[in-house]
Amino acid sequence: MDVDEAVADEHVRSAAYQRIIPVIADSPSREDDRAIVAKILRDPRPMTAKTAVVALVDEIAAAANDPAAFRRWADEVLPEADLRAAGVDHEFIGRRIHDWVFSLSMKDGRVPAPAELAEVTDWMQRRIAESSLSLPVLGLLAESGRTKKIRNVAKNRADLLSRSERR
Repeated sequence: MDVDEAVADEHVRSAAYQRIIPVIADSPSREDDRAIVAKILRDPRPMTAKTAVVALVDEIAAAANDPAAFRRWADEVLPEADLRAAGVDHEFIGRRIHDWVFSLSMKDGRVPAPAELAEVTDWMQRRIAESSLSLPVLGLLAESGRTKKIRNVAKNRADLLSRSERR
């Protein structure tokens, strides 16, 4: 394989990002994250860079427990000015970070208000409906989820959890 040709191919770069993102996220140290993101943002294709940055955000958030610590990490590693300069959709990434902060804030059993739920994306509402073990959260989603699919998933999961708790 010609390395220069491979590096010139956005699909090869994207596949490489997807292979290294889990390794980066799995590292016990977050020291190099900003430098790594800066390198990713230099990718000539903003969509390729955005996809890689969102994958890193998702991996870091999925392993996080503290919404405030995750927010600090995001603010430090993903400054809006850097994202804008790279031509990356900073609003999308900002919404993704907001979604994760919301989700992480419920790890301690907190049930959000319907207005808070309305501020997160369909993606996060569906993700919570598919994974939450909280009957009050699932009940809220069953009533206030943005789409019929979200409401149905939440209702079905709540029913399943209720049946399993009665056994």
